[in-house]
Amino acid sequence: MDEMLARLHGALLPLEAPPGPRGWNHDDMAELIGDGPRRRAAVLIGIRDDREQNVLLTLRTDTLQQHAGQVAFPGGRVEPHDHDAVATALRESHEEIGLDAGFVTPLGYLEAFETISGYSVTPVVARVAADAVLKPDPGEVAEVFEVPFGFFLEPANLRRYTMDFRGHRRDMVEFLHAGYRIWGVTAAILLNLIKRMGRPC
Repeated sequence: MDEMLARLHGALLPLEAPPGPRGWNHDDMAELIGDGPRRRAAVLIGIRDDREQNVLLTLRTDTLQQHAGQVAFPGGRVEPHDHDAVATALRESHEEIGLDAGFVTPLGYLEAFETISGYSVTPVVARVAADAVLKPDPGEVAEVFEVPFGFFLEPANLRRYTMDFRGHRRDMVEFLHAGYRIWGVTAAILLNLIKRMGRPC
């Protein structure tokens, strides 16, 4: 457990050196949606401070205009009053799943990830107190669930596939856990974290 946490800390960009808006996948996205400016967003990769080191995930409601019914990290668009990506991730996590910022200890960042919908998403990795109580907003979140962090570190749990988008073949990844399909932006961000930790994948 201690080794895993040490690898996690070593994989992150420090809080005092946040990443720029250009995503590590910018060239791929430029081919698909152009090279224009991206809207800023942030998500929280919250890891419980408990034995299982569970990762907090949400199942979006079917009524949302974007990403309806998908598994996602809590998070959303950067607002003008947000001081930084950490502020955005904490605000959105409180709004979406009722996570009190007092139970969260930010650890660092991952590089930004650009999405098909035109966002540049900054992942904020944080530890979440084991006794933090979550209350999802039913207008946005159908369910909050947790997956042991170790599950994502097992190469056998990573599935690869390809899909077509506007005539382009895209390499994709996903995780299947307890009936949940974790794919798209969420799976790509997790894969980047796994790679930065030096784990095989």
